[in-house]
Amino acid sequence: MCNFNKQNEQTKALLHLLMSKSADSIGGANFLIGMSEALRATKPHPLTSNKCHIDSSHAVMKWNKIIFKDKLMVLEAIFIEHNSSEDQDFNILEASSEKKKKRILNTVRALAPVEFIVTPKNPEDGKGFSFKVFESVEKDYVKINPLFVALFFCSSEYTKKALKYTV
Repeated sequence: MCNFNKQNEQTKALLHLLMSKSADSIGGANFLIGMSEALRATKPHPLTSNKCHIDSSHAVMKWNKIIFKDKLMVLEAIFIEHNSSEDQDFNILEASSEKKKKRILNTVRALAPVEFIVTPKNPEDGKGFSFKVFESVEKDYVKINPLFVALFFCSSEYTKKALKYTV
């Protein structure tokens, strides 16, 4: 899932468009890559921060709810399970057991209202952008937002490749 080279052409184009629009709204590709690297440098995982915000050299990311470690562990387990997936559209509710599915469903309920707002430090660089953890939440289908995955769980190389990709 975090290997850009294994994605199909349609997914690569979608990721490129999503990343490019996001980067343009905060001042350019280097600012988005800087945000990605700031997220990697934060220990422990930035999602578990009590402050609910991360600063990079050119942008600020804030979110509206503290994410506890147990929910983060469920997300990480999903990403490990779907690590080799070449498709960004997988349904995270496709769990091997009912116990796992229930844990994932509880995580979805807890994280669905979380919204991330990224704004540039200099207002002249752009108006910023926002995104949620999940792209779509339906009764039997939940899709994770690829921007969320790219920024919080994939390497900065993944972001760089998505931004450099030519359609």
